[in-house]
Amino acid sequence: MITPSQWIQKLNGIGLTVSAGKYNSGIYAHQDIAFEFASWVSAEFKLYLIKEFQRLKISEQKELEWTSKRELAKVNYRIHTDAIKENIVPTLTEEQLKYVYADEADLLNVALFGKTAAQWRKENPTLKGNIRDYVMIEQLLVIANMESYNAILIEQGVPQAERLQRLNDMARSQLRVLQQIDTSHLLGNK
Repeated sequence: MITPSQWIQKLNGIGLTVSAGKYNSGIYAHQDIAFEFASWVSAEFKLYLIKEFQRLKISEQKELEWTSKRELAKVNYRIHTDAIKENIVPTLTEEQLKYVYADEADLLNVALFGKTAAQWRKENPTLKGNIRDYVMIEQLLVIANMESYNAILIEQGVPQAERLQRLNDMARSQLRVLQQIDTSHLLGNK
C-alpha cells in the first residue's frame, strides 16, 4: 500500500496535495481525481454525475440551437437591409427614412407571425429581446428565407401590399412543410 505522500514523492504525482496541521490537515485532490474517487466509492454519486452531465449537455444544445437560429437570421437580415438601402431608401423623404427598416421588418413579422414587433412587445411586456428570440427553429428558417425573397421582391419593385401577400403565402407553405419533417438534424441534434 502506498500513501498519498509517497505517491506524490516517488511518482512525481500531481493533482494531490497532502496538508498537515491543526486545522487544515488532509488530502486534497484536483476535482477530476476527486470525482473519479467518489464515483468509485459511491454508485449513487456516479449516477448523479452522469445525470448532471446529461442535463448540462441538453442545456448546452438548447443554447447552441438558439445561437444558430439567431446567426442564420442575422446573415439574411443583411441581405434584406441592403436591398432596402439600394432600392427603397433613395426614394424616401427624411421623415420616411426614420421608419423604413422597422416597417420592412414588421412586414416580415406580420407575414409570418400576424403581428408587428410593437404589438408583440405590448403582449409580452416581461420578455426581453424581440419576437424572433422566442420562436421555433422552423419559424426562423422561414423568416430567413422570407428576408431573401423580400429582398428580391424589393429589387423587382413589387409594392409592399403585394409583397406582404406573397410573403404570407410563402410562410404558410414553408411552415407546413417544415412542421411535417424533423429539422433537428439541421443543428447536429440526433
